[in-house]
Amino acid sequence: MQKNTASWSCMEMDCLVEIFMKLNLDDLSLAVPFVCKSWFVAASHPLCWRKLDFRRLDLLPWSAFSKSFALRHSLHYFSFTYFLKLAVGRSFKSVTELKFPLKFASMDDLVFSSNECPKLKSVALPTLSTDDEVMISELVCNWKDLERLEMESRPLNFPELVKKMSIYCKKISEIAVSGEVREEDAAAIASYLPKLKKLDLSDSYLTKKDLFVIVRGCRELDELNVNGCFGFEEDDKEIKSKVSGIRNFKSQGCKLYCEDAYEFCDWWDEYPQLNGYVF
Repeated sequence: MQKNTASWSCMEMDCLVEIFMKLNLDDLSLAVPFVCKSWFVAASHPLCWRKLDFRRLDLLPWSAFSKSFALRHSLHYFSFTYFLKLAVGRSFKSVTELKFPLKFASMDDLVFSSNECPKLKSVALPTLSTDDEVMISELVCNWKDLERLEMESRPLNFPELVKKMSIYCKKISEIAVSGEVREEDAAAIASYLPKLKKLDLSDSYLTKKDLFVIVRGCRELDELNVNGCFGFEEDDKEIKSKVSGIRNFKSQGCKLYCEDAYEFCDWWDEYPQLNGYVF
């Protein structure tokens, strides 16, 4: 029987692209493009760069990836901004999912992405300073197709952000955010985003009263995650009754207040805006 000696390099371009679409960013940027010319062409196809998950990578300056990337691209040192522009550029404005690294991304990187990724459906933002967080409400105005927004902490102008999303992001159905959920924040969610399907407020300060405001306002919630929240007990019977219509309600580890002083201090330090709040 004659052996099949066909090379992977001779595969149809569509097949290569279909395979490379499943690869992580490290393989797309450091491995397959340097195998042969056909692989380079396939790995540069916009379809391979529609989903950008930078959180899977170790972007520390001394990591193996960062060193290899800088060497491959003739850089003196690794630059996340350079990598982001390379990835977005290869997508030809077709990025639909973007997960920023928790660190290393600047506000300039976010503004660039807001302008160059108009088809975004899902965004996970990095950890931002208090001053930078308030700019999120301007970024979302360019994301008309946005369906999911994930933030590491609640911006001080959260009600304004929610209002902007109700105007510019008509398809928004999922939000994930942690922090102090104030009365005005809960009211904004209920008033401006009544058609939310999934809401993740885990590890936040949230009173039972404000939880009920959200539940009453967002009648179409299919999933509500309040795991690890302070402000009510995990086994509160009234809450169980109020959320009975939500298919997937998560409240594991919720407490009325923090019993561990050290744990409370760590949690308190994460949310300086709570200073002066009376529990």
